[in-house]
Amino acid sequence: MPRILDVADDVRAEIGDEEADRLLAGESAPGAYDCTSCRTPGDAERERTSTVLFVGEETAVLAFAHSGCLPSQVVRVSEDQLQGAVASITGGEGLDAAPEQAVLGVTSGLVLIDGELHPALVVEPTGPIARPGTTGPDDAFLPLLREQGFAPVPDVAVVPDVLHGWSVLLAVGQLHAVLQPGQAGGPPVAWWQAHQPLQVTEGWRTAANKRQTVVVYAVPAGTVGRQPREDLLRDALDRAAAAGLLVAAAMPLAGT
Repeated sequence: MPRILDVADDVRAEIGDEEADRLLAGESAPGAYDCTSCRTPGDAERERTSTVLFVGEETAVLAFAHSGCLPSQVVRVSEDQLQGAVASITGGEGLDAAPEQAVLGVTSGLVLIDGELHPALVVEPTGPIARPGTTGPDDAFLPLLREQGFAPVPDVAVVPDVLHGWSVLLAVGQLHAVLQPGQAGGPPVAWWQAHQPLQVTEGWRTAANKRQTVVVYAVPAGTVGRQPREDLLRDALDRAAAAGLLVAAAMPLAGT
């Protein structure tokens, strides 16, 4: 059965017209999949789906994502990132099984705090994040962020402290990056960077320009997932806070 797939021109250029046509015809793409961004189930036979090609120096991994989570694109990563994980992104249906690498998924939304709306981002990896230099199964995502200055959130109804040196880059009304301090006093560098600028709602942009601050929440993989409404996102954040799985920081807005 044909799939409702978005295959970007750069993805088609990498995999070739023949393979792209096979994907669109449903010959080599799974119907059901786990979104490589939010890790919740998707169905390429019923909902628009993006093809995302992770490319290393020697290996390429084709993954699938809800179009609302990620656009179809080619993502350049190091070979070390592609190797070392064992789970298959594709599920082995029609394509060679390939290792999965964790990437950071980012969701924007408005969060009600003390009766006022605050622009927020929720950062959730697609899998466990290992501490640099280790290969163990432990997820070090939250401990690493706490070491950077993110604070545990016992209650979402409280605005977190500002994390100095970090910022959220918004340009021409689109989200481009979360910046962290550079090494040895150098210029800021991207901690997370959108492969294509992400659209935010007019309400989110208005609130961000008004407050000049964005609340950035972070959770371990599989904690919040893709929430279709902001009230459901808030419920998921409240549950994560109650479980001790939520850290956050307020960051100045860079750009407009």
